[in-house]
Amino acid sequence: MTDEDAPLRRRTRHRTPTGEVAPDGTTNGAGPRLLTEPADGTPAPVDTPAGLAEVVARFAAGTGPVAVDAERASGFRYSQRAYLVQLRRKGAGTALIDPVPLPDLSALDDALADTEWVLHAASQDLPCLAEVGLRPRRLFDTELAARLADFERVGLAALTEQLLGRTLEKHHSAADWSTRPLPHDWLTYAALDVELLVELRDALDVELARQGKSEWAAEEFAALVSGGARPPRQRTDPWRRTSGMHRVRGARAQARVRSLWYARDAIAVRRDTAPGRVLPDAAIVAAAEMNPKTERELLLLPGFGGRSVRRLAATWLEALEDARGLPDDALPTTPQFDGPPPPHRWADKDPEAAARLARCKEVVTRTAEEHHLPPENLITPDFVRRLAWEPPVEPDADTVTEVLRGFGARPWQCGLLAAELAQALIAPPPAEETDEEAEQTPGDGS
Repeated sequence: MTDEDAPLRRRTRHRTPTGEVAPDGTTNGAGPRLLTEPADGTPAPVDTPAGLAEVVARFAAGTGPVAVDAERASGFRYSQRAYLVQLRRKGAGTALIDPVPLPDLSALDDALADTEWVLHAASQDLPCLAEVGLRPRRLFDTELAARLADFERVGLAALTEQLLGRTLEKHHSAADWSTRPLPHDWLTYAALDVELLVELRDALDVELARQGKSEWAAEEFAALVSGGARPPRQRTDPWRRTSGMHRVRGARAQARVRSLWYARDAIAVRRDTAPGRVLPDAAIVAAAEMNPKTERELLLLPGFGGRSVRRLAATWLEALEDARGLPDDALPTTPQFDGPPPPHRWADKDPEAAARLARCKEVVTRTAEEHHLPPENLITPDFVRRLAWEPPVEPDADTVTEVLRGFGARPWQCGLLAAELAQALIAPPPAEETDEEAEQTPGDGS
């Protein structure tokens, strides 16, 4: 998020479990109770077809929404696959499923076809759940619901503390969930992640209704169902996102970054290892800047001191040599952006567009404050930039709605913003000079 898009956050007064009102959303009176064990104990992970069949039957017979979560190994593995799937439902209890030996959970998906799923930060888990055959038809996202209700702290533990008077430890959130066997305390953590989700969903549902935002949330959840399981869009020139890339000057040096990046990526894919564990970004940038030609020169650079990195010295030197051998017409060129330029360049490129954007952002900020919403949840900032950069020929509520809907905005967002954004897109008439100002204007000396 750029400075231009930084949200103006407010404090909403939410009721605590004791009934007292806390300006910052925290509980008053008695402190929250820390949960350390699931109510039904920590179940063993299910890793056999027979065990999965038992879970399917149990959850098909359960009632009410089903809480769902997934654990990945981000930062450890190249893939974003799920290494554990957790579920909890009334009448079914909690299940922990190991999707490594059970990569097809479509039978469970069929059993839950008519059930509302409850997830926290659903957009993070839906792609990896879809990979194992789990695709909700209806869902409730507790993190997104909390954002729409304008809670300042929207982490799972913070919300259960604020609304339920109980809190959860998050010690293993960044663990390597590809580890086998999974330690018992990790399994306990995973089971607790779904222990309170349905109860939290009910509390947030009440809060959304109280604020008149239930329909807004329903539209947001429907959008997640329709598009949330899609894998992330493949970026053009992903090597340009190397941390520290801004320090690399010149097309030839950028070619060295590109060559090292793709050499690293090939190794990371083959090993299913996070790229940064193969070669840090800082090492790529250092080599691109210094252009070492011998192993000794290479290994003296920052980031090349690790044993596994040193073992691949020949690979890194070959990548650098490939970049040196490129003809000029094969070097990286200035990327062509799909869409408007960064906002800080607008004043020079198109002052009128910069003025339109400023007026549109004022509308978004004001409307967000009026409805107690984070601005970025009221409307995606990129939609506003694209609208201001290339507005409809005749801006009005209908044409602006058509443009925003084409970008992916929901009806509730267009209903709140379209008319005022249309006015913001129209340049205001020049201010008329008052008599007093005219009298103060210096004469031309004639």
